[in-house]
Amino acid sequence: MADVPSNAPAHCPGTASEDAGKVSACQGCPNQALCASGASKAPDPAIQEIKEKMMSVKHKILVLSGKGGVGKSTVSAHLAHGIASDDTKQVALLDVDICGPSIPKMMGVEGEQVHQSGSGWSPVYVEENLGVMSVGFLLSSLDDAIIWRGPKKNGLIKQFLRDVDWGEVDYLIVDTPPGTSDEHLSIVQYLSATPVDGAVIITTPQEVSLQDVRKEINFCQKVKLPIIGVIENMSGFVCPKCQHESQIFPPTTGGAMKMCKDLNIPFLGKVPLDPRIGKSCDEGKSFLSEIPDSSASVAYKDIVKRALCFACSFSPWLFIIFIYTLRVNSSSPQKIRS
Repeated sequence: MADVPSNAPAHCPGTASEDAGKVSACQGCPNQALCASGASKAPDPAIQEIKEKMMSVKHKILVLSGKGGVGKSTVSAHLAHGIASDDTKQVALLDVDICGPSIPKMMGVEGEQVHQSGSGWSPVYVEENLGVMSVGFLLSSLDDAIIWRGPKKNGLIKQFLRDVDWGEVDYLIVDTPPGTSDEHLSIVQYLSATPVDGAVIITTPQEVSLQDVRKEINFCQKVKLPIIGVIENMSGFVCPKCQHESQIFPPTTGGAMKMCKDLNIPFLGKVPLDPRIGKSCDEGKSFLSEIPDSSASVAYKDIVKRALCFACSFSPWLFIIFIYTLRVNSSSPQKIRS
């Protein structure tokens, strides 16, 4: 939870809870008196600081998935590459998958270092109009494991949002870890004072993935995060030589398209399996540039167009509703945990 101090005991109800400082789990906690006084329920001052920092970012898109291994980071990387193919657009890719930072590898900037100046941390640039920030740049070794509890991960996410000097940015793509846990609550909370265009949700065709994506959709609805749409990744295998398509992961319950129709949410499209995508990611190259005429590249480009159409039509009224609901929910965080 984003509102659980790092020195709190197990089962801490969170500083924003009505039970803060009052229940048995609070006994012996050094923060008990502060929480019981109600002072801890004041808004995090970082939210206002992040709002000011994000004023230079026009559009913000979160990339989510209910389950790991569905290609979320791959899609995030290609969304960034796809938007940045327009030289007039300035794009930023933020990797908040703290324990599994694969974006530096996929973007071809693995091993680069982050530099700090008076205006904050400088992102690592893939192209002149495409910058990247990831915890992967902060590790002394590529094999170092990040063994952090929630509060420390949340603190780094706060730093990324508040301290990175992106400059003027048209699109910020945020690659998140799978699930609906600390990092997701933190990113929504810290961006609560600035417009977020919405979430792009990644799944694969089979039901074992779709059932977790439904939970992700439910999370977005609970925190009133707009859903830009769902992408069905690894949707069939197209042979690079004969172009014959085979279903590697059969959509046993109708796939993402049927789920979107049932839940009345946008379906952005399908991306077929192509072994050359994995090869491009391992080599840190843009698949869209390397093999622009492949069926997967065509699918990605169509998806980018649909996602940008949603972002460009984002209504300020949606943001007002988003802010109001977050404030209501922040007074009863137990509802978000359910």
